[in-house]
Amino acid sequence: MDKINILIIEDTSEDALELKELLEDNNYHVVAIASTYQEALTLFYQLPIDLIIIDVFLNGNPDGITFAETISITPNILKPFVFLTSSKDRQIFERAKLTKPFSFLLKPFNELEVLYAIEMAVEKFHGQLNVFSSEDKDTVVSQEYLFIKKKNALKKVELSSIMYIEVDDRYCHIVTEKEKFIIQISLGKINDVLNNQIFIRTHRKYIVNSNAIEQIVLADNLLLLKGNHKVTFSGKYKDLIKSFHVLK
Repeated sequence: MDKINILIIEDTSEDALELKELLEDNNYHVVAIASTYQEALTLFYQLPIDLIIIDVFLNGNPDGITFAETISITPNILKPFVFLTSSKDRQIFERAKLTKPFSFLLKPFNELEVLYAIEMAVEKFHGQLNVFSSEDKDTVVSQEYLFIKKKNALKKVELSSIMYIEVDDRYCHIVTEKEKFIIQISLGKINDVLNNQIFIRTHRKYIVNSNAIEQIVLADNLLLLKGNHKVTFSGKYKDLIKSFHVLK
């Protein structure tokens, strides 16, 4: 499991360090801080980034908006971003709004506003149809990750790290190589948004990552997964697993 990677674009070192401390205290990972448009663009293309917090004005110029405009017009590279500014200029706001930020925060920033803005940005960016919620956790499904809310932060879980998913009443237990998560959603609904070329239904209670299957024991209707995990399968789904090595 990884933390969400955030790039901060801010030319005031005091504000940048305060924001960095706030994010890291809430289990986000600040991959870098940029103070100029060109530095921000270079870091954006070089580093693994999930979200960007952008100061509208850099060294007196609205270069934060220029940065947002640049990444917005390039196909397949856009990431969710949030604007942060002390400016109350309406024209600047209108120009910034055209880049479709996921939030627009005024300085001095408030801790909860920043954390809520990050959460909403991730949810909106990956599409509201893929947002699942329970009393204490929210989950966002993207093509490569689950973003699961724990306390004040969203945790990033690679779909490839999931060994299997088990349903228990209205809850799904998501078992990864290292951890276990519980979200309130039906097995059928989460199955609809997963890649069914990789995640296969083996039982009315289980979805299994096919890449995690190491052996199949037909006599016991048992799948042996990486990490010593064991999952049963029913006769209804035998045709889905014929391509794997079978122990008789």
